Amino acid sequence: MTLSQETEHATWSREEFVERLASKRSGYHLEHAFEVLMNEGKLTPDALRGWVLNRFYYQVSIPRKDAAILANCPQREVRRAWTKRILDQDGTGDGPEECGGIEAWIRLGEACGIPREEITSLRHVLPSVRFAVDAYVNFARSAPWQEAICSSLTELFAGEAHAKRLAAFPIHYAWVAPEGLAYFRARQSQSKRDVHHGLEVTLAHFTTRAQQERALEILQFKMDVLWSILDAIHGEYVLGSKRSTLK
Repeated sequence: MTLSQETEHATWSREEFVERLASKRSGYHLEHAFEVLMNEGKLTPDALRGWVLNRFYYQVSIPRKDAAILANCPQREVRRAWTKRILDQDGTGDGPEECGGIEAWIRLGEACGIPREEITSLRHVLPSVRFAVDAYVNFARSAPWQEAICSSLTELFAGEAHAKRLAAFPIHYAWVAPEGLAYFRARQSQSKRDVHHGLEVTLAHFTTRAQQERALEILQFKMDVLWSILDAIHGEYVLGSKRSTLK
């Protein structure tokens, strides 16, 4: 290998690696047409409800994904930190501050006028949404645990998405009961903690140029999962003008 080739493939510094991970922001689903319409207040009630119903499948799959990471991880300290993510979603009790993200999302649906049983039945989940989410869970099961953790780094951009929703809903979707927005408020602080730990593991493991490039591929895969979910919802509820079957 020539000197120029060695330089070309040199390991990125910690700072440059983080910058390259952060540069994936342009492909985050916050830029998807559906998300843009949502934040501009241009979704119909049926389209917004369709998003809530379909995104719920992603929410209930998160603890399964995180449990798969725990099952593959031999490091106790990492497991201790990662367990918090499961509790964030499943909750630790029934109180308002303990119910967890899954219950908070159900309450978002109820605030949008969707009966609880319609949300939890999963019968409104589109096939493409189910396929994309299942692909993510299967990746977490089969990939090395460090790679599965790396895929979580879409949290780098999640705080911005939640902030935009918290700003948009009271203005554009006043018919949604305010208490339904608790999920977005909780995830703002949780995302910051999750980013810190996910980056810590990623920076410690992906230390060669080849590994760093692999990390970018993994993050892109997760971006594609989230984008595909919105592709399906947008096609069904916006382009397809699907009307809700909820009674």
